[in-house]
Amino acid sequence: MVEVDHAQINFDSNGLFILNIALAIVMFGVALGINIQDFKQLIKQPKPILVGLLSQFVLLPLVTFLLVISIQPEPSIALGMFMVAACPGGNISNFITHLSKGNTALSISLTAFASVLALVFTPFNFQLYGNLYAPTATILKSVTLQPMAIFKIMALILGIPLIGGMLLNYYRPNWSNQLSKVLKPVSIFIFISIIVIAFSKNITVFTDFIHHVLAIGISHNIVALLLGFLVAKAFRLSFKNQKTLSIETGIQNSGLGLLLVFTFFNGLGGMAVLVAFWGIWHIISGLILASFWTISNEKI
Repeated sequence: MVEVDHAQINFDSNGLFILNIALAIVMFGVALGINIQDFKQLIKQPKPILVGLLSQFVLLPLVTFLLVISIQPEPSIALGMFMVAACPGGNISNFITHLSKGNTALSISLTAFASVLALVFTPFNFQLYGNLYAPTATILKSVTLQPMAIFKIMALILGIPLIGGMLLNYYRPNWSNQLSKVLKPVSIFIFISIIVIAFSKNITVFTDFIHHVLAIGISHNIVALLLGFLVAKAFRLSFKNQKTLSIETGIQNSGLGLLLVFTFFNGLGGMAVLVAFWGIWHIISGLILASFWTISNEKI
């Protein structure tokens, strides 16, 4: 194996605890914008949600597996790609969707549904494709990765905040509305800060190995964005929903991915660098895409 597979990212227990709290706050903030009416509407018109979940949890992991087979990156980087593809959409997708003039209600609902389903599908997809690809299967054999342990962590940082936020929105909608306005920008700031801190504490590792993941991370993200858009188009969803599914598929919860990397893989070099790079790049690519669609709309 090459050096990147042996590199370790330093992220102490305090940093891990803060990352847990930050992700829980992010999820709680998303849940504050969800109400029962959203679910009732989706039950009446479930197609966009079902297509979005198909794109996220079935097609993206599969396409990622095919991409890994095609380019054959270092095993730890391949694991990072599988991890990103297995994660649900990130809450910054709601913000990017709004900027893109997409279907924000659909975006928020997809984030909520995906976060719940991720309790099962994230460990399942990661284990499935990680073990199907021989080089990454070798690494997984040396790691104690218990699906139930992953489930417990995800229930704490996704499930409980989701339920809590929805309950607050249901019983105290005025409080929920005010709190949501504060939490959304704060949670995004916290998330970006954590990634920046991780970079700053491991600047040598990132500068030494960033070239290994630069092209792969950008290409993988472009594939994910295109996948969401084309799948929505294939199912004849509106252009507004095509933009939304593109963003939901291309912007993943890389914070959750980092947490799992640090918790179960001890900051495995290529894996951590790939997931951390994705966490920064998908914000950049999302903003570029939103700007493009905004300018395109203004010209029409």
